[in-house]
Amino acid sequence: MRAQEDVLNEKSYNKLVIVLSILIPIIVAILFKVKIPNVEPLIMLPPIYATINAITAIVLIIAVIAVKNKNISLHKKLMTTAVVLSTLFLLLYVAYHMTSDSTKFGGDGVIKYIYLFILITHIVLSIIVIPFVLITYVRGLTNNIEKHKKIAKVTFPLWLYVAVSGVIVYILIAPYY
Repeated sequence: MRAQEDVLNEKSYNKLVIVLSILIPIIVAILFKVKIPNVEPLIMLPPIYATINAITAIVLIIAVIAVKNKNISLHKKLMTTAVVLSTLFLLLYVAYHMTSDSTKFGGDGVIKYIYLFILITHIVLSIIVIPFVLITYVRGLTNNIEKHKKIAKVTFPLWLYVAVSGVIVYILIAPYY
C-alpha cells in the first residue's frame, strides 16, 4: 500500500502535468513563429539536437534493461537523464527556429513521402508523448509503481519513436541545410 503522502504528492504533480502538457506545445508553437532580429542563425544546433535525440533513445533502452534487471536506482537516474535530455533538445530546437528559417526538404519521389510520413508522425507524437512522459515520471517519483508500469508500456515506445524519428528526420534533411 502506498503512503498517503505519495498519493497527495501525485495529485499535486498531476495539476502541473496538465498545465505543462497544454503549455509546452502552445509555447513551442508561438516561439516557432518568433524570429530574433539581427542574430546569426544558430546553424550548428541541428546536429547537436539530433545527437541529443540519439542519446535519449539509447538512455531509454538502457533504462528499460536496467528495470528489467531490477536495478531500480540506475533506472531512476537514467529516466531523469532522459527527461533532462528531452528538455535540452526542446530548448535547442526552439532556439534554432527562433534564429533560422525552416529548411525545405529537397528530395523527390518516394523518399519525399517517406520523409513527410516520418516528419508528421514525429511532430504529432512529440506532442502526444508529453503528458505520457510526465505522468509516467510522476508515478515513478511518487512510488505508484503499478500504475507507473502500466503507462510506461505505452510511454516507452512512443518516446523511443519520437527520439529515433527525430534523428532520421535530421539525417534525411541534413543535405538541404
